Amino acid sequence: MRIGIDARLYGPAVGGGGLGRYVEQLVTELQTQDRENRYVLFLKPENFDACKLTAPNFEKRLADAHWYTAKEQLLMPRLIDRERLDLVHFPHWNVPLLLRTPFLVTIHDLILLEQPRSAKATTRHPAIYWLKRLGYRVSLQNAVHRSRGIVAVSEYTKMSLQRFFPNVSTKKICVVYEGVTKLEGSKNEPGEKKGGKKYFLYVGNAYPHKNLELLLQAFSFFVRLHPEVDLVLAGRDDLFYRRLKKELDETEVPGENVRFVMNPSDADLAKLYGNATLYLFPSRSEGFGLPPLEAMAAGVPVAAARATSLPEILGDAALYFSPDDIEDMVAVMERALVDEPLRNDLIAKGRERVTHYSWSAMTAQTRAIYERLAHRKTE
Repeated sequence: MRIGIDARLYGPAVGGGGLGRYVEQLVTELQTQDRENRYVLFLKPENFDACKLTAPNFEKRLADAHWYTAKEQLLMPRLIDRERLDLVHFPHWNVPLLLRTPFLVTIHDLILLEQPRSAKATTRHPAIYWLKRLGYRVSLQNAVHRSRGIVAVSEYTKMSLQRFFPNVSTKKICVVYEGVTKLEGSKNEPGEKKGGKKYFLYVGNAYPHKNLELLLQAFSFFVRLHPEVDLVLAGRDDLFYRRLKKELDETEVPGENVRFVMNPSDADLAKLYGNATLYLFPSRSEGFGLPPLEAMAAGVPVAAARATSLPEILGDAALYFSPDDIEDMVAVMERALVDEPLRNDLIAKGRERVTHYSWSAMTAQTRAIYERLAHRKTE
């Protein structure tokens, strides 16, 4: 078989935390597991060299087209169709409308459908935002209805797909859990807990559904009782984080108690996780939720919102709070700080929980889907 992968999102530095990690690990594991099928990887200039080929049955193609653009819609079908592939895997819903090659798509979440429209969800003019949402709906419908198969990263995502696309056969949707990357790095810096202050940690983007504004409000109450604890927020330096920094100025949190770590490397993240007292994940909507699992793998207790896929993925290895209840959030922070036996129990459960998620197992299941779909007609 000849299989293509749209790997333009390869690597967290280019594709963002969760999506970039997913594509990176899929490509890496496939090169270890599959020496029979032939693969063509489509990469951007930014990650073309970073994607190392270690197997002779893998080839790379330069695809200089950013996602969600007109160039993507025009260039990618030509690049992909001329390869005469049996199947191409899109790890995200941005499938070109004019593509003729049979494809598999991974749907990580349907947040843009689930979350109510909000002016704060965009930095664009309302008219441009409306056009972008329209484009999202058209692209998503194309991906869901024309695909030979759909990979959903959780049962919650599968249920969400069935809710918004009731006409799509459930047999077409396969749930394949993602894996967990144990990040390697020495302790100390940039968290600097050893010999310094304790801190609670959040890692991820600052999009509105991540609920970081409410987290800041909750921390403003918590820090009055515990000024010895800091809050560290780590993610990509963008307009959403800059907006969050402005929000911080409007709260009563002392500036010295909140720190931002922008554009952290994997080594930076390993240090941040390794020195944290508690990992906080207040997101209102997640398709899977990699960062809290990364925290568990690093031996950090986790407190998360009782919302969408998070109870499914984290199980009893996390404390939960309502994502809309500041008092509940503060109470959970308090418990996690003062109750050392509870923290130790969460750490032990977390280490066991992450054993349920493996990039190797994810890749093996995905490869089996490739082989099943390559010669099947669209349902």
